[in-house]
Amino acid sequence: MSIMKTKSFWLATIMTLICSVAGILLAKLPYVNLIGALVLALLLGIAMQLAPAGLRTEAKAGVGFISNKFLRLGIILLGFRLNLEQLADSGVKTILVAIVAVTGTIILTYYLSRKFGASAELAILSACGCGVCGAAAVMGVSPQLETTDEERKREDEVLAVAVVCVMGTVFTLIEIGIKPLLHLTDPQFGIVAGGSLHEIAHAVAAGGAFGESSLSNALIMKLSRVLLLAPVALIVGYWYQHRLVEESIEEHTAAPKKLPIPWFLGGFILTSILGTFLPFSAAALDVLVQAAYVFLGMAMAALGLSVNFRVIFKRGGAVFGAAAISSTCLLIFMIIMSKLFF
Repeated sequence: MSIMKTKSFWLATIMTLICSVAGILLAKLPYVNLIGALVLALLLGIAMQLAPAGLRTEAKAGVGFISNKFLRLGIILLGFRLNLEQLADSGVKTILVAIVAVTGTIILTYYLSRKFGASAELAILSACGCGVCGAAAVMGVSPQLETTDEERKREDEVLAVAVVCVMGTVFTLIEIGIKPLLHLTDPQFGIVAGGSLHEIAHAVAAGGAFGESSLSNALIMKLSRVLLLAPVALIVGYWYQHRLVEESIEEHTAAPKKLPIPWFLGGFILTSILGTFLPFSAAALDVLVQAAYVFLGMAMAALGLSVNFRVIFKRGGAVFGAAAISSTCLLIFMIIMSKLFF
């Protein structure tokens, strides 16, 4: 049995590694970089569903392991991208604006998604993806949502990733197009891009379109939102458990569960501290961040390999509509903030 599991793991590793590395390489191409390496890995994982059924069945156990454990490892390593001194130098106002933007976007997206008929789990994953940092936030918050229906959970994850990918790409093009109409300086536009776009790839694409000062501000503002991933995941875990407790009381069933603490996000904070204060060279940090994207890409590919898209197409309208409205509100908010404070 263990030999079969080992074979399944290595087969899944090879399949997802191919998708992850291909996604990273494709994301370096012009225009394709708007999509981002993680979403490309997800799409390539979906394409892997065309592989022979026997191959996919044999890899199934390994795919489940990779989508779970490699995800956590990737998020821990992603902390090396977060330079805390750089964030501190940018001032308290950047963090405060990020907190307001993230909180408001999550609440609004969740509220609208629920109003439009989405499940609570799908709504909160989409809300966190739009509010914090795209696909990485979806996958970082997902472990906090305990469920007995793993297939449904994977469908929610993929749909939430699709939402942030599509909305982020559309709004990247919109923001680049309307920049001359906004009468913003290049640094101000960088703040808008970093504060309103969902994936780091989106913020880089939009900010980089208008010079170094715009790109620098876009990254600082975006990383201010990334910093909030750990507290958001912890709060979501607490909220979700509290919600389950209320439901169990109403149904006269079992008592409260223990709050799931996202220890891997503690690793994310630790690596950001190490990357900031230890004398790593720029090349070493770049290697660690690239490793993070390889592992995250493998987790995304594993997700793509195991999802049922017929169900997703039936459930997508609610969260896409909610994300379109909340993304518009976030853009307007960031334009106002950039003019007032930057």
